[in-house]
Amino acid sequence: MGFYDLKKSERDELVKQINDVITSDLKHGQSQNSISYFSDEDTYIRKSAYLAIGKIFYKHPDLQSAIFSVLDTLMQSEDELIRQTVINAAGEIGKFHFDKVQHYMDKGLFDQHHRVRNAVIGSIKKMGEKNPVPVLAWCKTYLKHPDKEIRREICHGIELRGRTHPQDILPLLKTLEFDDTKRVSDTLVHVLGQIAYKNGCLNTVVAHLNTWKNKALIEKALDEIVDVHHRYKKFAVLSQDEAIRYIDANYKR
Repeated sequence: MGFYDLKKSERDELVKQINDVITSDLKHGQSQNSISYFSDEDTYIRKSAYLAIGKIFYKHPDLQSAIFSVLDTLMQSEDELIRQTVINAAGEIGKFHFDKVQHYMDKGLFDQHHRVRNAVIGSIKKMGEKNPVPVLAWCKTYLKHPDKEIRREICHGIELRGRTHPQDILPLLKTLEFDDTKRVSDTLVHVLGQIAYKNGCLNTVVAHLNTWKNKALIEKALDEIVDVHHRYKKFAVLSQDEAIRYIDANYKR
């Protein structure tokens, strides 16, 4: 039976149980009882486990060294679900202490399994939202990496911060404007569209695009921005017609 097959009261009890088991394991310097939650096939069980790690980290400072010891051990697991959960747990800690978990992200970014790499992207999103300065500085170091998938994943990972603070990520995105890999440039265009439809964001994006040189890519990005204003019209501040008029008036072709 999956997590959301349970009644609300049963889910609450299971979350408490997961917290209690993981806390007990940490106090005893072990992980054998926790590991079943880290490796559970149910996404929400694994999520409860990595959220528990985050809560315990802040609630019990005396257990922080034990947490890192367990995460270090589990990161060596051959089970990608366990490694994925480790990265997500590290992401919870990295919301406020990125320096303590950076090495997990460095390792996870090159993991052989896409689930683990995707956990890094998800962690970049949640950490970048809460703790942007060190997270974005770390991301910047990978935007010129020779592996195109690394460049694409980092580009995707910084999107969430850009939805509320486009000015924070636009300089990083600009480093990719002449990337000749289609998967990277497609992701770049997608991200530019995603960070342009919230309140006050379109003017920031258009003003920055005026400093870019790759006219072909800019035109694709502007088309995507216009399209996003239609696809997300329930959430966009401007209508599609208003976005078109703004771009026509302010983008210096």
